[in-house]
Amino acid sequence: MTKVHDLYAAGGQSPWVDDLKRSYLSPGGLDRLLELGVRGLTSNPTILAKSIEAGHDYDDQFAELVAAGKSVDDTYWELVLQDANGALKLFRPLFDESDGSDGFVSVEVSPTLAHDTAGTIAAARNLAERVAQPNLLVKIPATREGIPAIEEMIAEGRSINVTLIFSLERYGDVIEAYQRGLERFLASGGDLSTVASVASFFVSRVDTEIDRRLEAIALADPPSPRAQAALQLRGKAAIAQARLAYALFRERFGTDRFAALAASGARLQRPLWASTSTKNPSYPDLYYVEALIGPDTVDTMPPQTLEAFADHGVVARTVELDLDRARATISGLAEVGVDLAEVTEQLEVEGVASFAKSFEELIESLGQKAAALGAGR
Repeated sequence: MTKVHDLYAAGGQSPWVDDLKRSYLSPGGLDRLLELGVRGLTSNPTILAKSIEAGHDYDDQFAELVAAGKSVDDTYWELVLQDANGALKLFRPLFDESDGSDGFVSVEVSPTLAHDTAGTIAAARNLAERVAQPNLLVKIPATREGIPAIEEMIAEGRSINVTLIFSLERYGDVIEAYQRGLERFLASGGDLSTVASVASFFVSRVDTEIDRRLEAIALADPPSPRAQAALQLRGKAAIAQARLAYALFRERFGTDRFAALAASGARLQRPLWASTSTKNPSYPDLYYVEALIGPDTVDTMPPQTLEAFADHGVVARTVELDLDRARATISGLAEVGVDLAEVTEQLEVEGVASFAKSFEELIESLGQKAAALGAGR
């Protein structure tokens, strides 16, 4: 047993790894992470791009696909789905042992569809049907256009990882889409126990942007009380907002409405803490992980953060602590002039753009590589 195991056994939180690469399918890859206590896997277009472009793990399959006349786009998905299917197989025993609570692998639809509801629905449906494994979570971003797609997929009985949630308001929309989708699926005769979902609430990126704004406020008028108040708020917004998100989760899933769905087999849509590795080197390496431990949550961490937690992490139920202070932190941001709604909107735009850029650059790179192979280079 490791401290990563303790996160689940004592803290009620499922630790997942935020990484997917071909080497994980070899002995000593995901097997080692499973032994460490990892209970699921997520990825995103940036991670996938780095994995495919790094080294030569994908070269043989890529060359075979190009020789078979596959398009660059089809080739990309063949590469990704071979990784995903391999990971799904390795996590399937855990999925079965946990009665479908863990053992999931998440694969994201093309990020270029983030503002295309119909396109997202079609892509998510295609991905779910193409893989057809019960422990697959199709990732859909929580953009305004993504919310109806999330509801539609849940209504069809698909299991969904809702990603790129940055604000409490949008998180509320995600919960509503999930519950409406469940109600529609139940009305159509569906078995609610077959539907799983997590809501990926991003954490450290919030502090990165808010700290930048707080420091700019302080720099503009160093001796003022406002400047001092701004500096005191650094590193506090992300944890405060995530804890309020957990309170909203408990509130919205504690209603008679959801109790009726649960009686028909519905599962909680667990909050998943994403982006919990520390971006600011002045903060402790487990700053966000240790502050957001609690029942019915997931934390997806990069391998180095999991290793750090196994080495010196502290397991304690923290996600419900200091809610009054969390509310005061959010109020304090407004008082010093930080518009949280503006920040979270910016982060969503940047998140979508970053994933889309990674995807497009990878497709371009694969196209150039295919052309080189075709020319015999």
